[in-house]
Amino acid sequence: MGTVGAGFTGAVARLARVFIRLGFSPNALTVLGLVAGIAAGVFFALGRPFWALLALVLCGTFDILDGKVAVSIDARSAFGAILDSTFDRYSEFFIYAGLAYHFRGSWACALGFLAFLGSTMVSYTRARAEGLGFDCNLGMMQRAERMILMAFASLVSSIFAVFDPAMIAALALISLFSNITAVQRLFSVRRRERRPAATPPPA
Repeated sequence: MGTVGAGFTGAVARLARVFIRLGFSPNALTVLGLVAGIAAGVFFALGRPFWALLALVLCGTFDILDGKVAVSIDARSAFGAILDSTFDRYSEFFIYAGLAYHFRGSWACALGFLAFLGSTMVSYTRARAEGLGFDCNLGMMQRAERMILMAFASLVSSIFAVFDPAMIAALALISLFSNITAVQRLFSVRRRERRPAATPPPA
């Protein structure tokens, strides 16, 4: 692990200890992540990229911290895992819905719905494949990449005052590559299911 990666990991660990001392449970941090996601959607709807960026950073931070705190205090649970995944989807819905509202009356409004569709299908195809016994983590537009792209577009919008073009570009990229990722996962399962089982070596 490089210096930057080690520094980031150390910062997350220290921040997790702060929240543990303050008495925050992993599920409480998951809820705070949802609140931050809703706030980001509201700021996007209002065309306020700087505040949306801050909300996205908080959303991503809480998304990392809830798992870190759960491991640190040995509080991992099936409910916590499904709550985290469910609230991640709700967070993304509010983010894309806020942008769709901002672009209401324009063709770009459809990109918000397409981005949410693709994002949801990326998660669904992975969960469904894993439920059937297939590891399915391939693709280039997973949640981390989507959040980073949205944050980058928000940063560019804040610096150069190009909110509409930057957000349209981000939504278009997410719409395209998230749906491509979902299709890749479908065909990955199909290919592996058809692969002949390895025959045991002769005795």
